[in-house]
Amino acid sequence: MKPDKIETFPISPGVYIMRNIEGRILYVGKAKNLRQRIRAYFSPSRDSRYQIRFLMARVDDIDYLVTDTEKEALILENTLIKKHRPRYNINLRDDKTYFSLRMDPAEEFPRLTIIRKVTRDGARYFGPYSSASAARDVLKQLYRLFPLRHYPMETCQRRGRPCLFHQLRQCSAPCHGLISREDYAIIAEGAALFLEGKNRDLIKVLTSKMSDAARREKYEQAARYRDLIRSIGITVEKQKMVTEKGDFDVLGHCRYGQHLVIALLFIRGGSLIGGRNVTFSWEMDDAEGISSFLNEYYNRDEYIPTGILLPISIFEPEALEELLSEKRGKKVSITVPRRGTKAELVQLAVKNAETAADENQRKKDSIESTLTELQQHLHLSNLPRRIECYDISTFQGKHSVGSRVVFQDGAARKQDYRRYRIKSVAQADDYGMMYEVLSRRFGGSSAEDTPPDLIVVDGGPGQLNVLVRVLGDLGITGSDAASLAKSRVERESGSTDIRRSNERVFLPERKNPVIMRQNSAPLLLLARIRDEAHRFAIEYHTKVRSREMLRATSAKIPGIGEKRWKKLLQHFGSVQGLHKATVQDLAEQPGISEKMAKTIREHLHRT
Repeated sequence: MKPDKIETFPISPGVYIMRNIEGRILYVGKAKNLRQRIRAYFSPSRDSRYQIRFLMARVDDIDYLVTDTEKEALILENTLIKKHRPRYNINLRDDKTYFSLRMDPAEEFPRLTIIRKVTRDGARYFGPYSSASAARDVLKQLYRLFPLRHYPMETCQRRGRPCLFHQLRQCSAPCHGLISREDYAIIAEGAALFLEGKNRDLIKVLTSKMSDAARREKYEQAARYRDLIRSIGITVEKQKMVTEKGDFDVLGHCRYGQHLVIALLFIRGGSLIGGRNVTFSWEMDDAEGISSFLNEYYNRDEYIPTGILLPISIFEPEALEELLSEKRGKKVSITVPRRGTKAELVQLAVKNAETAADENQRKKDSIESTLTELQQHLHLSNLPRRIECYDISTFQGKHSVGSRVVFQDGAARKQDYRRYRIKSVAQADDYGMMYEVLSRRFGGSSAEDTPPDLIVVDGGPGQLNVLVRVLGDLGITGSDAASLAKSRVERESGSTDIRRSNERVFLPERKNPVIMRQNSAPLLLLARIRDEAHRFAIEYHTKVRSREMLRATSAKIPGIGEKRWKKLLQHFGSVQGLHKATVQDLAEQPGISEKMAKTIREHLHRT
């Protein structure tokens, strides 16, 4: 692009789009002043930034789109990045969303549920938590202090008596009228204050309730409040207070090579409740990388705190503050603390990022060593960076499926996983099924996928011969082939000793298998990939078989389709639940007439 074109750029907010000579989008950025921002890329000072030089050497032209405000530019930037996935922009599409706890105060008896998506629906959200199990651990601890209901009201009301959690004093059983709405609201508010870290406020409320109960001579109720205050005190002692009050996300960063590591610490109610690390390729300025990360991360329905603490200043933070404040419904501030507790928290986040970067580098070195060792052991022509593995799952030739899993640099690449429903083989023929799956992968539109360095099939020489035949028939070259046979239980004749044979790797044009040292890193990697392909195939096979059984059952009842039958099962919980349902219970369901309800009941009691 000619530098003279810069002067034609407007001085208003907007988005700029960098393209290469082929017209492909390389980078999308936003700016408060488009002309000034683009000019910075061509200024002499940018020579000190090798990332910018690397990018600009590939840029042939720059387009722009003008917006009315900086906030609109942020939104447009995020939309264009999601649509075009430019090479030099941050890409968080593989990054998982953390879990949160949700409580809807509009419900008569609010309960806590584990969710991924945080939306502006008037509910209260707590977290985030790194996994569903972590969120469940919090709930398990919470129910001991605050006996909230566990399940939907309609589910519990169908029971003849309160559930086991009520017997364990971990549910107040509002479904059976054992607690008033007012008393339940006190418990729910206490749980919310506890989760928000407002333990001092909670203790004050409970102390007041205890005193009031004692004054009214309701000593059992006062004793419950006393025990609850004591339990909360013991729990709170285990938490680490890091600041006086408030909810913050603290960000630290570290660069290694062409990667940027972001470490987030979650401060909720003044307590450090957890954190997460995110690593992504980034070849631009660190400040611009942090800005892009914040824009995309909080656009993924993550919980937005009142404040975000950063280690360095980012470009034009005001627009991002406005956007996040609008999404949260309350004021959000983005600051770079220089002293005090908040600055110490930022340094802690930076230390976490540096530690994560060191760990990433060690893992990278380790996987490079493992792949090199695997290449040497199997005499592969390529370093097996991309490995594809295939497996078949069937039961007496029925509901047969195939699976493909992909590992890139030793890590599962789940977006490249594929499932195949066997179409051309009706009988129990593993070789024929494997031939179909491999032919569909390496022939037709699937051949456009990235070619693997190593193709592995689950099985022995027979499965390997099928793979070699497919590659030969389709003229596929450049990929190594192998099969991995599971270890077998063996016993010598006349002996009672039982031993397990080694895992065996079979290679083309080689009669005897390769026996690698058991528990060696290369063999463990192959076994992990093979087991993942097996798991993925069985999961799909189970799903297909269940769907076919559901369809077969519903087909026997006139007027009942698969969808309606599935809704009935969901409502009544199981086929046994349907058996117990009366004609009236069935007729109350949407789309079920009394005549149809009688037909369903007659069929269920006939089978």
